[in-house]
Amino acid sequence: MYRKQIKIFVILSIVFLVIFLFRLAQMQLFSGSFYRDKIARLKLQKSDIRQLKTVRGRILDRNGKVLAVDEPRFQLYINYDLTCFMDERVRECKLLTASGKDDAETATAKAQEKINDGLADLNQIIDKCAQLGGVKASEIKAEIQKINDTIWNRRTFQAWRNNFPKSEVFGDYKNIISIPDYVATADFEKKEPNSIERLRLINKVDIAEMHRNWPLAELKTDDDIFTAQIEFSDIEGVGILAKGERFYPFGSAAAQTIGWVGPATQEADRQLFTDDKLSRYLDGEVCGREDGVEYACESILRGKRGEIVYDIDRELIDETNARFGRDVSLTLDIELQQKTEKYITDCGYNPNCRSPMAAVVIEVASGDILALVSTPCFDLNRIRFDYGSIANDPNEPLRNRAINKQYPPGSVIKPVILTAGMESGKITADEVISCPAEAAPKGWPNCWIYNKYKWTGHDDMWTNNARNAIKGSCNIYFSHLADRIDPLVLQRWLFKFGYGHKLPLIAGDSSLAQTKDEARDLRQVTGQISTTPAAGDILSAEQLPSIDRSEMRHFGIGQGNMRATPLQVANAMATIARGGVYKPPRLILTQDEGRKTRDEGRNLGISAETLRVVYDGMYAVVNEPSGTAYNEFASSGFAQQGINIYGKTGSTEAPENAWFGGFAEDSTGKKIAIAVLVEGGQHGSSDAAPLARNIIQFCIETGHIGLIQH
Repeated sequence: MYRKQIKIFVILSIVFLVIFLFRLAQMQLFSGSFYRDKIARLKLQKSDIRQLKTVRGRILDRNGKVLAVDEPRFQLYINYDLTCFMDERVRECKLLTASGKDDAETATAKAQEKINDGLADLNQIIDKCAQLGGVKASEIKAEIQKINDTIWNRRTFQAWRNNFPKSEVFGDYKNIISIPDYVATADFEKKEPNSIERLRLINKVDIAEMHRNWPLAELKTDDDIFTAQIEFSDIEGVGILAKGERFYPFGSAAAQTIGWVGPATQEADRQLFTDDKLSRYLDGEVCGREDGVEYACESILRGKRGEIVYDIDRELIDETNARFGRDVSLTLDIELQQKTEKYITDCGYNPNCRSPMAAVVIEVASGDILALVSTPCFDLNRIRFDYGSIANDPNEPLRNRAINKQYPPGSVIKPVILTAGMESGKITADEVISCPAEAAPKGWPNCWIYNKYKWTGHDDMWTNNARNAIKGSCNIYFSHLADRIDPLVLQRWLFKFGYGHKLPLIAGDSSLAQTKDEARDLRQVTGQISTTPAAGDILSAEQLPSIDRSEMRHFGIGQGNMRATPLQVANAMATIARGGVYKPPRLILTQDEGRKTRDEGRNLGISAETLRVVYDGMYAVVNEPSGTAYNEFASSGFAQQGINIYGKTGSTEAPENAWFGGFAEDSTGKKIAIAVLVEGGQHGSSDAAPLARNIIQFCIETGHIGLIQH
């Protein structure tokens, strides 16, 4: 019996052993990959994914000078758990909470002790901050107060929203974001007049801002960083944070064109790279703010985060390298831009220094924009701090008036009017349109010379033919000439010269990739070459509304409903300087081919005779006595440097503005075109021409024309 049991036990043991060995072999030989994959997936589910920061591409000028760059910045940060002790409202909440407990007296005493300790720690922090270079205790206190106010206001807003979700205030605004804090606070006080109860409601609110680090002071030197490391190493809630920050080495130069960056908090920002987890914005990241190159070239400048993936055992299982944003090179010469801005805003040189102004310089051969100036300016390194005051400035510093504001062009349009008249056979070079010393018929503009002197007209000065009419800017001549031209014919010529439509600066460059949802460009206005404004994108003159026949006489002198931007005027002058070859202006140097890429342009088919007369008249404006800009250029010394200037002055009424447009050519054939606009200026000759003269001199100094080379 016993031996039989032994046999059964041995047999069962052998069976179980065989089954075990078979199963082990199956796992090793047949199903190993299955289980390994299953384990790997399990480990992956518990993996740790770390995303690295993006690095934004640089913006460079045509000479490689850095206009915008990400630079490391070191800041001393502080937690709200510390700053809140300086907020009387928070202290009151802490004591209020303690007083509601069962052991109110003991709890209140402990709360008061904690408050006293917190205030002592905070005062110690402030004293230590004052030991850093250039930091004052009063500034630190003000920064702490700002942090406390920001968080308290947001908690108050959220408490109001949570407790009164059906308030009628919500119906007065398109969305919750647009409701001002003061409106919410006022409604909160109205709905809950008991201040103690409001404190209780606010105290219940816990928001993300209460648990993040807030910048307290910038550590500008290595000594500051070293001192901070020593002084704050043992204080919990205070530390040093290194982060990339956008820096603009030239401050205000080309501010409106370069643009700036701000937090990527708007819905349009969030939607920009939604399909790319390494490009889409995370909390605290920045993007280009509309408008400017930072905004328009966001898809180029934006980099991609790197990503490191560890499994549950802390072993590296995947790594994606960060991809820096690409650089964007502009055609601007920042030295020329800076010289121009500094000069026209210097009241020691320019009596109109406080007036808004614009200036554009174009390299004629390429169409490259060398300077795109709009004043008043603002400091790109301060814009995020000063945005409120800058945005509310009535002179609109944020607007790029060189491309995004339109003006009656006045007499700077007259070379194009003469071209349209001669090319359409409505006038010849020698035909005279008389300008007598008398008022024009009712409904027609007077000549400026009669308005000024009353006793003379251009007939008393010369034979009032085409070149002399340009030289003296005769309104009688050009109002009557424009009245002869068919309105559609004039529109076609204006359109060919770049008026009445946008001049693509970025979106038209196919080598610059835009986002999949939108093609971005700098904000521009189209100008107006019709009696009523055009609607939508205009691709041909035939799409334009018409010019009323009665308005043609006003279009002939650049007034009435005609409007243009300074860039359009400068580009039209560049077209004339090329002998009637139109090229679109260029702001961006393409990534692959650089500035050697040249648009061959479109020949407008202007006859040599017409060009000769236009050149002759524009040369006389600047170089002959009685030319409208002669007095301002007579002592310039350009002729001695082998440089010829061709120009046209202009001024307008209602609104009053002063213009100068033209081009300069040196002995080697290099040319630059220029346009200057002074808002509120009364005379193109005395208000705009002197500015243009000195900007041309800056073009010589920076090597764009003349013999000086860099």
